[in-house]
Parts: sequence; C-alpha cells; structure tokens
Amino acid sequence: MFQALLLTQSDDRATHAAVQPLDEAQLPEGEVRVAVAHSTVNYKDALAITGKSPVVRSFPMVPGIDFAGSVVESADARFKPGDAVLLNGWGVGEVHWGGLAQQARVKADWLVPLPAAFTTHDAMAIGTAGYTAMLCVMALQDRGVTPDAGAVLVTGANGGVGSIAIALLSRLGFEVHASTGRANEAAHLKALGAAEVIDRATLSAPGKPLQKERWAAAVDSVGSHTLANVCASLKYGGTVAACGLAQGMDLPATVAPFILRGVTLAGVDSVYAPQARRVSAWDRLARELPREVLAANTGTIGLADAIGLAPRLLAGQVRGRVVVDVAA
Repeated sequence: MFQALLLTQSDDRATHAAVQPLDEAQLPEGEVRVAVAHSTVNYKDALAITGKSPVVRSFPMVPGIDFAGSVVESADARFKPGDAVLLNGWGVGEVHWGGLAQQARVKADWLVPLPAAFTTHDAMAIGTAGYTAMLCVMALQDRGVTPDAGAVLVTGANGGVGSIAIALLSRLGFEVHASTGRANEAAHLKALGAAEVIDRATLSAPGKPLQKERWAAAVDSVGSHTLANVCASLKYGGTVAACGLAQGMDLPATVAPFILRGVTLAGVDSVYAPQARRVSAWDRLARELPREVLAANTGTIGLADAIGLAPRLLAGQVRGRVVVDVAA
C-alpha cells in the first residue's frame, strides 16, 4: 500500500481531491515501477486538482505531471532497480496516473536518468516549469538570439517558468526584463537576475498591432493579449518562445509583426518533446542553473498540502517553485 492524491468526479462533474491509500495492483500499466521521492505542483496540476479546466481525461486520476525517484522494478533493460530517474509530461496526471503519489508505474520511454548533479528534490525544484524554461532558452538560441541583440522580456516572471528563465538568461549574459503583476516581488526578481521589472498591466490589455520596438526576444508563458503585445513590441527579426496560456488561450494579434518586422513566434512544447531534446535540456540545467537559485526560489510541502496550494497557484499567489515531499 502507498499514499496518493486521488482525484474523483461526482455525478455533477465536480472534482474531488483527497489523499488516500492505494494498492500497488491499482497502478496503471507500464514497464517501470518507481518509488517516487518528490513531485511538484505546476499550473496544469492546479487546474486538475481544482477542476477549473478539463485537464484530466479520465477518473479516478492521480495528478502530477512531474516526479523524481528511484526504480523499484523494471521490465526494460535501460533501467534497473535503484536507478535515479525523473519524468516530465507524456500525459501523466492527465491520461495516466502521475507523480503526486508514493509510487508510479510508467512507460520506460518516458523516463530520463536523473543527472548526477541533482537530488530528487533539486529535480522537482526545477520540474516541468524549469525544464520548459530551458527549452525556451534553447529555442531562442536555436534562432540566433544572442546577448548583444538587446534585452529579453520574460512574462509571468514570478511563476515557475518565468523565474527559472530569468535565472538562466541572466547567467548567459542577457539583459532580462521581467513582467509581473506583483510589484512587491521586484527585489526577488532582481536577485534572480532581472535588470528591469515592469508592470504586467502594460501588456495585458488590447494594444496596437505594431508598437515601439523594445525587446530582441521574449519568453512568454501568459498568452492572449500579453503575447500579442509582446509580438508587437519585438525588435526587427526578434523571436518569442511561447509556452503557456495563464492569461488565455486566444491570440488577438495581427500578422503585422511577422510580415513587417520579421518576428518569429516559436512554440515550445514540453509534454511530448523528443527524448534527445529532453536529455539535452536537463544536461544544460545541471551545468548552467546555480544551486543557490533553487534554494531561494523553492518551497517544500507535504502531499496533502498540494490540495490547498492549487487554488492559490491559479490565483497567482505562489512565488517560484513548490516541491512536494510525497512521504510527508
């Protein structure tokens, strides 16, 4: 038996979350069974736990799109008992039981060996959010964005993706501007590496199709009017790596920035990214993300605490990353 956060749905389609014991035999199919040490709560997890969006495709469901732990048993030669592994995405916590539990059984293809530089707590302090941030940085660099091109904007700066993106970009030599709705967090954002903090209200309302050229590139986890205004404000030839929809799924923009300024809108997907891309991202995180960033940007909670955290995260009341110690 093991403890898990289980989501169920009542006849009125309301989602109910509770921590309860489950039997190993209830785990879904997969080649590898993992003793989970740590998980985390991402924006998507918060949507699943609260039922605010139809993230979960079938019930009952163990949420948690991330986990890190050690292999207990494996039917795949790539992994053996005791191996330290992590997982991000692949539909776990949505269509396949996820990481907010003390055990998980998953496909071997979904696992990534835990870099030696990281503990399982470190890996979840990064989580899908930090891994996505690195994918965004890689997307900008793939398109030739360099520090001498100009400042890079990071929207949703206090969130998991935003905070790690700031730390990564600043340490690569970029001048980083951080957009946030929490002015009281300016000191924290500057400690992460932001050179300038701007009010998200300047980007979140409808704007002109073309605006003053301000940034060479951007990492956007917000979407909607914010992303439209970011595109309209990029310098000629600029690139925005788009990876989220905290403000909305819509994109009320025009083609003007793309055909008049040669702007590139680069979509970044973390859920089904190829294995080689994942391994590369995690290898770079191990080399380039200072441990002090994790310590200053991360809180730790117990498994049952994830239920109460979820609505706070959706309301924008959570700074940085939250690790879930599934044994606590």
